[in-house]
Amino acid sequence: MRLAARLDRDNLPADCSHPMMAGSNIRYEIAAGIQAMPCGGIGLVHEMVRALGLAGSIDERVHVFKRHFPYHESDHVLNLAYNVLCGGTRLEDLERLRSNEAYLNTLGCDRVPDPTTAGDFLRRFDEGRGMELMGATNAARVKVWKKLSKKERALARIDVDGTIAPTTGECKEGMDISYKGIWGYAPLVVTLASTQEVLFVKNRSGNAPSHSGAEVYMDAAVALVRHGGFRRVRLRGDTDFSLTAHCDRWTEAGVEFVFGMDAHRNLVERADSLSEKGFRPLKRATPAPADRPRRRPENVKEIIVNERGYEKLTLEEEHGAEVDYRPHNCQRAYRLLILRKKIRVERGQQHLFDQTRYLFLSPTLAPPCSRRRRWSSRPTSGATKRT
Repeated sequence: MRLAARLDRDNLPADCSHPMMAGSNIRYEIAAGIQAMPCGGIGLVHEMVRALGLAGSIDERVHVFKRHFPYHESDHVLNLAYNVLCGGTRLEDLERLRSNEAYLNTLGCDRVPDPTTAGDFLRRFDEGRGMELMGATNAARVKVWKKLSKKERALARIDVDGTIAPTTGECKEGMDISYKGIWGYAPLVVTLASTQEVLFVKNRSGNAPSHSGAEVYMDAAVALVRHGGFRRVRLRGDTDFSLTAHCDRWTEAGVEFVFGMDAHRNLVERADSLSEKGFRPLKRATPAPADRPRRRPENVKEIIVNERGYEKLTLEEEHGAEVDYRPHNCQRAYRLLILRKKIRVERGQQHLFDQTRYLFLSPTLAPPCSRRRRWSSRPTSGATKRT
C-alpha cells in the first residue's frame, strides 16, 4: 500500500523545483575481513548441489581418471558449470575465478582446476562419458521430481529440437557448415517443457539433419520421466520429428505425441478435397484490453513497405478441420489437424491475389467419430511449418 501511494500520479509533491533523486542519509561501514565477489549466488547453487548429492552421483557414474591428484570428476564438471553461471564464456575465464579468494572460500576449497587442467579433462571426455554424465545428472533430477505433487506429475511434455551452435574456430573436430551457412555444430536438445530442464543433449556436426538419431533420446526421455513418477508422457516436435515409423510403437506404449507434418502433395490434395462444412472458423484468443487504452502509433514499417513496393502478406482468416490419416509407415489411423490460412497478397497497397496455405499437425491415435474433439483455438506447441 505504501508503494502504491508513492507511485500514485495524483500524489505529487507540492514543491517540484528540485530533482526527485535528492539522496538520503546512508552510511557504509566495511570491516577489514569482508570479502566480496560479483557472483554471490554461487554459494546457494553449491548448497543445492550438495543437498541433491549431485557431486557424489557424478563421481559414482563418470570415470575419467585412474588416480585423483587432487581433483575428482565432479570437481571438473562443477568447475566448468560454475564458470558459465558466473559469466564465463571460455576456459580462460577459469583463471579469474581461481584467483578470487572469496569465490574459493564460498565453495569451501583451496583451489579449483586451472584452464590448462580443465582443457586436458575435456579432451579425455568422449561421447560415452558424456552419456555417463547425463545419467548422473538425471539420477539427481529424479529425486527432485519425486517430491512434486501428483498434479505437477500428471503430464510430462517432452520437447525435442535441433539447434545450431556456431564456432569461430578452424580446427574444431566434427564441425561442419549448416544449411544456414554457419560453421559449427547442430546439437539435438531434449527438454522437459514445464521446467525447461535439458534432459539429453547429442552433439552432431553442423550439417546433420534435425531428426538424426532423435528416436533413441526420445525413448530415453520417456523412460526417464516415467521413472520420475509422471503418469502421462507427450512428445512434441516440428515437422522434422514426425518419425512415422515409430508412431505405432509409441502408441502401444501409451505415449502421446504431437508432431508437425510436412505439406506434401497428398496432404494438400486431401485438404483441398474437403467441403467447406468440414472446416470451422478459428478464433484466436485476444489479449485483455488495457486499463488505459492509448492511440496506436504510426506503423513505420508498413509505410516503408508500401512506398518501396514490397510484397505484403496479410492474414485474413483461419479455418480448422480434422480428418483421419494413416501414414505410409503406420498400421493405425491418426488424427490429422488441418489449419487453412487465407492470405491477402498486396504490393504497394494494390491487391494482387489471395493465397491459401495449409499447416498440418498430427496428434495421437484417432478417436471414434462419436468422440471426436472440436477444433480448439488454443495455441499448439509451435510444431508446424508453413508450406
